[in-house]
Amino acid sequence: MSTPHDSEHWRLHGVRVVRGSELDPNTAQTPGMKRAAAINRARAGAEKLWAGAVTIDPSAKTGAHHHGALESIIYVVKGHARMRWGEHLEFTAEAGPGDFIFVPPYVPHQEINAADEPLECVIVRSDQEPVVVNLALTPVEPPETVHWVDDIHPAPSR
Repeated sequence: MSTPHDSEHWRLHGVRVVRGSELDPNTAQTPGMKRAAAINRARAGAEKLWAGAVTIDPSAKTGAHHHGALESIIYVVKGHARMRWGEHLEFTAEAGPGDFIFVPPYVPHQEINAADEPLECVIVRSDQEPVVVNLALTPVEPPETVHWVDDIHPAPSR
């Protein structure tokens, strides 16, 4: 009789590796970007997280959207990201390779590839639901640049 922690259990319910060549493009999309799921319930048995890859073509931008109650983390692998957010995309900040971006629930936002090379990112979301709510917003021009600072680290001196 097997126990919940024997070898057969761990073989079937342990670590999963999803190869980069096995990503699933069958997920909710936003105009201007290509999303592909890597880790979700169907592919890896994940119950609380969704992770995948996204590519934005050179000098392209997504449509405005939000992800409902989900929290999102974007890790920039390659390229230069410009994020816009707010009711009229009135705020902007930029991120490059090695930078993390946090998008809280319900925040209208837009990803922009600010370079002449593909923007490649890894995305992690706080739930399995593929929530993408595409929005028809009139952006404010020019947007206000925001320097991301938390309550612990002071803003750099100018």
